[in-house]
Amino acid sequence: MSRRKKKFPCGHRGYGQLCHRCAQKQAEQEQKKQHKLEWEATFQQDPIDLRNLPKKVVVKSRLVIQQLQIQSDYRQFHGKRLRHDRSIVSIPITRNYRLICRDCGQFLAPEAVISHEDYNVVKPGNL
Repeated sequence: MSRRKKKFPCGHRGYGQLCHRCAQKQAEQEQKKQHKLEWEATFQQDPIDLRNLPKKVVVKSRLVIQQLQIQSDYRQFHGKRLRHDRSIVSIPITRNYRLICRDCGQFLAPEAVISHEDYNVVKPGNL
């Protein structure tokens, strides 16, 4: 006796009570949604806004900020003081992004992560 495939409301054909293809796709979407919500929740703990940056830049920025909080020297990350304002330190995150910090005497306070393109066009007094 042969079994017949039935047609599910979604348009797929198969055996069983529900369409396993659609169930698997829905489970993957739920997992992606949960992962995205967890990723968004991590931005609550950041001292500066990193939401609009690529994931690689966010991860490296967090690592550098964490290391700076435990009193690592900014030169360890190839950071440099700006010529026009020596109290501002620029630390390269990737080839295209820079972490801008202000020297507060005992520690460096992170202010922003900006693209290298934006960093180059800013006027000397506007950082």
